[in-house]
Amino acid sequence: MTTVAPEASLHALPRADGSARYSYAGYTVTASVNGPIEAQRRDEHAYEAHVDVIVRPSAGVGGTRERHLESILQSSLSQIILVKNFPRSVIQIVLQVESSPENAYVNTKLVQASLNLPIIPALFQTAVLALLSAAVPMKATATSTVVAVVSDDGSKKIVADPSPKDIGEATSLHVLAFTSHDELLLSESEGDFTVKEWDDVYERAQKICCQTASKPAGIDMMLDDDASGPDMRHFLRSTLETKVASDLYWK
Repeated sequence: MTTVAPEASLHALPRADGSARYSYAGYTVTASVNGPIEAQRRDEHAYEAHVDVIVRPSAGVGGTRERHLESILQSSLSQIILVKNFPRSVIQIVLQVESSPENAYVNTKLVQASLNLPIIPALFQTAVLALLSAAVPMKATATSTVVAVVSDDGSKKIVADPSPKDIGEATSLHVLAFTSHDELLLSESEGDFTVKEWDDVYERAQKICCQTASKPAGIDMMLDDDASGPDMRHFLRSTLETKVASDLYWK
């Protein structure tokens, strides 16, 4: 299977303080960020800003699945946003899922963690890009990836950015996010796995999220030679550099 590099654009929505559109691994997500703005009494925090995350599915209305995703994202994003700089305020992040891989929404009425985990990196990455677009102060940026442990002729192999077929055959599924300081920010797992398998998953995810590209610029720089996954840190940096260069082109 040919691996396609991720794509992103900033300021996709003109009426939001910041926005981004992100596409990768079959998912396309658009995010808008507004704030910091004055919080309503029920959301007011005396010493820090409230991070309000709203996830909207590609079809229908949100349910238990979206509430689960919102809680995971809110907890993670609150750790990198400088919330204590904006007491009694709210930072609202709205994530609209535009498309997803085939079978990603099968049995969405059931509460199944295996249906939640694959979309988290796309939602998380879009939210981070939108926060940067809105110039929301953060202590660090962050990148995320999903990794599956799949049985292959009696042995186990680690698959980064698994397809829906790989996810259906996986014995375990893992989502990890790392900050720009190489610190583990998010870890969600589902299924049965050993400590050795977890160590292999952690190593693969850390390489995807934290490696520093050393190749010439271009798509090849985004994709690792051993198909372990894209270089997400370089992708995030190059997306911002492209936007800044575009904004300053008139000068």
